Amino acid sequence: MNRADPTSQDHRKARKGFGLGVAAYGLWGVLPIYFKALRSIDAVDIVAHRIVWSAPVLAALLTVTGSWGEVREALRNRRAIAMLTVTAFLIGVNWLLYVYAVNNGHILAGSLGYYLNPLANVLLGRVVLKERLSRLQWAAVALAAAGISALAIGALGQLWISLTLCVTFATYGLLRKIAPVDAVAGLAIETGILLPFAGGWLLWGLAAGHDIFGRSTSDIFLIAIAGIVTATPLLLFTAAAKRLRYSTLGMLQFLAPTLQFILAVLVYGEPFTSAHAIAFGAIWGALVLYVIALIRRARASVTLPE
Repeated sequence: MNRADPTSQDHRKARKGFGLGVAAYGLWGVLPIYFKALRSIDAVDIVAHRIVWSAPVLAALLTVTGSWGEVREALRNRRAIAMLTVTAFLIGVNWLLYVYAVNNGHILAGSLGYYLNPLANVLLGRVVLKERLSRLQWAAVALAAAGISALAIGALGQLWISLTLCVTFATYGLLRKIAPVDAVAGLAIETGILLPFAGGWLLWGLAAGHDIFGRSTSDIFLIAIAGIVTATPLLLFTAAAKRLRYSTLGMLQFLAPTLQFILAVLVYGEPFTSAHAIAFGAIWGALVLYVIALIRRARASVTLPE
């Protein structure tokens, strides 16, 4: 009689995952402000700093949480290491391209890429995780595809940014969900894989006399907190991915690009063309269909007889 209700436990787990997901995507949504403040530093240098300064943050977190054992266990798992090597490469490419996009006036292209992520998650959930899709979800995917086609015709020069960001991050999220490793330990191993390349790049830049730390005290401070800025939303995201259905995680994805879209148009004054209007309109419509489908599924599961 006193045993915890499995359904109640699942609901608590989902609520916690939902909160973690909102926090992660909210932080990612305002990240352009941070990168814009560092625009005097080369994009590759910024990403290298993100990796290098994440290492001590994660080492401290592993020590505080007593999670070094999980790292050692994962290092003995060849499948886990193979998957984390791939995810490390994917997140490195994603970071580099996103910083480039922000600091070259393409925040809109970046936001479009992340708007596409929920629909990419739907497809990956169907193909890889065998999650069933409703007609509304298929309609959402088709509508998003129409939006991409409109952008390809009217703004092809930026479409590669959007699609690359979408593919790299959607694949990263899927692999991190199924990788047999904890969120903190997994991120620590990914950082360790990238660390020699990032550290080597910064040392080479320092020896060559490049301004790898920027040109002002504020640049140095912002670089110093790069580890916290980088690790916090990723940890929140991977923790949320362990607690939520992949399709539900995809629904939360639109929070970050919405904030990025607002920043791009209202704060940084990026041009919003008719091609952008058609593409974003189609994708926003697709997201509405997708959310309606998720709500219907949730209601149906509640009304099913035990």
